[in-house]
Amino acid sequence: MPVVVALAAVLMTLVGGWTAQRVTDRRHLVLGLAGGLMLGVVGLDLLPEALDAAGREVFGVPEGLLLFVAGFLAAHLVERMLAVRRAAHGADPDQRSPRVGLTAAAALAGHSLMDGVAIGLAFQVSSGMAVAVALAVIAHDFADGFNTYTITSLYGNSRRRAAAMLCATALAPVAGAASTLLFTLPAQLLGFYLGFFAGVLLYLATSDILPEAHHEHPARSTLLCTVLGVAFIWLVVGIAD
Repeated sequence: MPVVVALAAVLMTLVGGWTAQRVTDRRHLVLGLAGGLMLGVVGLDLLPEALDAAGREVFGVPEGLLLFVAGFLAAHLVERMLAVRRAAHGADPDQRSPRVGLTAAAALAGHSLMDGVAIGLAFQVSSGMAVAVALAVIAHDFADGFNTYTITSLYGNSRRRAAAMLCATALAPVAGAASTLLFTLPAQLLGFYLGFFAGVLLYLATSDILPEAHHEHPARSTLLCTVLGVAFIWLVVGIAD
């Protein structure tokens, strides 16, 4: 079942890449919704589950929250090291190196691989958790596909290379989900992972997805899409419980 769900992420990644070639002014609405879904999953589902599974305190702070902060900081460090944001907003096209674009795209493919792992591990917790995580991953993979194609092309790579990197990013979640069929994490370690993944997801939502959605588009419709994304996850969590 995790592999089947991951196939939806494959499709959404490809849709994101296709949209990057035919971008319209409506993109901010889609990204606003994706950001809302991610925020909802982090605050309403992942963190509560992480605290339940790994709630022992270390110096007065639950282990799940410590891993949450660690995930946020790790995502921040990786993004800075690979200059993903800088690649997406480079100023001088003549100074761009195709290798930088390929490196950034490869990082997004690696992240998509972990998205698949997250789907598989969520199925080890509960079906409700799996649905919520899958929705967030699928929504986020649209942005992954969009960014993979955009960054690769932005740095002077051919459309063929951009399409190849897009396909790699699209197939990565299936490989990640399939890998979880080979192992089962103990409850405490699963709580660690969920806390860490929640931190990563929150960073991506707040540093890339939502700022991009609202950049030069402070419209009420964008904010409404974000709120609807959070509300939808609340509904999913409520039904699952």
